[in-house]
Amino acid sequence: MTDVTLATAADADALSRFAEAAFVQTFGHIYDPADLASFLAGWNPPERLRAQIADPAMVVALVRGADDAILGYIKLGPIDFDLPAGQPAEGATELHQLYVAAEAKGTGVAAALMQWGIDWARERASILYLSVFTENPRAQAFYRRYGFFDVGRNAFRVGNHIDEDRIWRLDL
Repeated sequence: MTDVTLATAADADALSRFAEAAFVQTFGHIYDPADLASFLAGWNPPERLRAQIADPAMVVALVRGADDAILGYIKLGPIDFDLPAGQPAEGATELHQLYVAAEAKGTGVAAALMQWGIDWARERASILYLSVFTENPRAQAFYRRYGFFDVGRNAFRVGNHIDEDRIWRLDL
């Protein structure tokens, strides 16, 4: 069984390092180094993570390995992108991030985090949104298995580079 636990302020430094490494491993090859550095500087620094962990409107949860190292995390909370026309924001929440260490992919860590996140969202909302990169078919297939569907476009900025993400929705 993969245990999902709530992150605490004491996890912020390790989580920040993990988040940055996971993002770079997954997407770093796409971006100019200056754009990537600019993005990472403000994306998940420890002080921001501590504030999010303390914010009652947000939740950050982790899966740890036997050595206590972070194997994956999920972050959910208020919607922070513009929804496409016709998409309701009331009664909705956002899955902001779900990242898993390369060595933990295919082990059930992502599934445990996703189910935990859906359960958390279901207690607070009727719709769960997320944004997924158009060039990430593995993530899209994963989200599709949980019933998410594409509802529109989202521009995702990394430094001066703008990616096309898709906004996906799950009715809870």
